[in-house]
Amino acid sequence: MTTLDERLEGHAAALREAERTRVPIAPLTETDPGLTVADAYAIQTANIGRRVLAGQLVRGRKVGLSSKAMQDQLGVDEPDFGVLLHDMFVEDGDDVPSGALLQPRVEAEIAFVLARDLAGPGVTASMALAAVAGVLPSLEIIDSRVKDWKIKLVDTIADNASSARVVLGGRLTPVAAVDLRLVGVALYRNGELAETGAGAAVLGNPVRCLAWLANKLAGFGARLAAGDVVIPGALHRAVPVAAGDVVRAEFAHLGTVTTRFAPGNQPGSGGSG
Repeated sequence: MTTLDERLEGHAAALREAERTRVPIAPLTETDPGLTVADAYAIQTANIGRRVLAGQLVRGRKVGLSSKAMQDQLGVDEPDFGVLLHDMFVEDGDDVPSGALLQPRVEAEIAFVLARDLAGPGVTASMALAAVAGVLPSLEIIDSRVKDWKIKLVDTIADNASSARVVLGGRLTPVAAVDLRLVGVALYRNGELAETGAGAAVLGNPVRCLAWLANKLAGFGARLAAGDVVIPGALHRAVPVAAGDVVRAEFAHLGTVTTRFAPGNQPGSGGSG
């Protein structure tokens, strides 16, 4: 586990407490304007390290800010990343306990499952594609421990890229069978169309996000491992959700994925109907 100085540990502790109590905090960039991107990744790494020591397993990564619209919104020119732990994953059709979240939003994404390790530097899109076992339809539930989603780049990185849950569909599709750029998706909330998008929304092709991540992780002395799940970023704007909402994403060629936001803190199953 990364050892932080007193200042950064205070921020890490504040984020942990916000998640535990479900009471969001003021943006770190307001309370400490001098925080850097390197500081933010150190805070993220330390908090993930605590969870791993407590028994959590790293099962993959997420890429955020991979669309131009989101990069422009936060004034950045590259994505960020977070860590996916095993307790973040939800099976298709199972409930997400909304009481365990603060201010959740949902995004439809094309999830990669790796067939072999992928390590930078120097990973190209074609190399990344060759390492993929297949793709799954997925829903990422993002959440912010920062009040009212008033985040800048440093805030979201420190907050594990605003990660919360990932719902994975049940059908693995070989990447050679589809053009990921052209895979369209329609997101429905309570049966009504909420958003649409396509794979090209994220860096022009989701596999470019995978290559970017492998190369970025090399700078942290890390790599992607066989079996890892990587979600490369939203294909559309995030959709707010609340207890009782049912969300379904329908992907061209890949199938569907569904979840319901159940009241309370404990996950149920089969509640999506």
